[in-house]
Amino acid sequence: MALILNIDTAQETASICLANSGNILAADRNERMSDHAAWLHPAIGKLLDLAGYTLKNLDAIGLVAGPGSYTGLRVGMAAAKGFCFALEIPLITENTLRVMAEGASRMPVADKTALFCPMIDARRLEVFAAIYNFEMKELLSPAALVLDKASFQIELEISPITFFGSGSAKWKTLNTSPNAVFIDFNSDAVHLSSITEKKYGKSEFTDIIYSEPIYLKDFHTHRVK
Repeated sequence: MALILNIDTAQETASICLANSGNILAADRNERMSDHAAWLHPAIGKLLDLAGYTLKNLDAIGLVAGPGSYTGLRVGMAAAKGFCFALEIPLITENTLRVMAEGASRMPVADKTALFCPMIDARRLEVFAAIYNFEMKELLSPAALVLDKASFQIELEISPITFFGSGSAKWKTLNTSPNAVFIDFNSDAVHLSSITEKKYGKSEFTDIIYSEPIYLKDFHTHRVK
């Protein structure tokens, strides 16, 4: 049994949830990306109060580590590492695309015979994407991809693929395969909770000192002249 605070600030909507042995006790979301940093810590305090716990009761912190919004990833990573250092508890991280696929596979309408391709918009015709089967075996490793009409051609000839996430709309305009299925779904911290519970039981922790956001492509900053 583990009391885990799960944090997801990787995408446009930030979310947190408190889970005990994988059971959701409380959850909250923030729809304004520009407010993630200001929202996160007060929201965590309110969430713990609502569930009747304090930070000292936590056994671990779960974090969606990326890819996603560069600013959001840094906000989440800084908060998670800070809590872990202060409370001397482990950090558990997972790739955003894996969390998205986990959530989509649990939908009542999910096709167990199909593959799952979560997509995150990375501007222009680029997306962050990966492919998983129903058992969450990784068939295409998370990567930054530039879409064209030939994208996923081989995979779509073999099996139906369910596409979803913020990047799937641009792919829908290019796709011509009848094996491509598009659904409206985005994950949040609730979908991370089942993953972190399993990882906690196996002691699959992330090194707090060396943990970094998963960007999948170079991060550039611009100097203001």
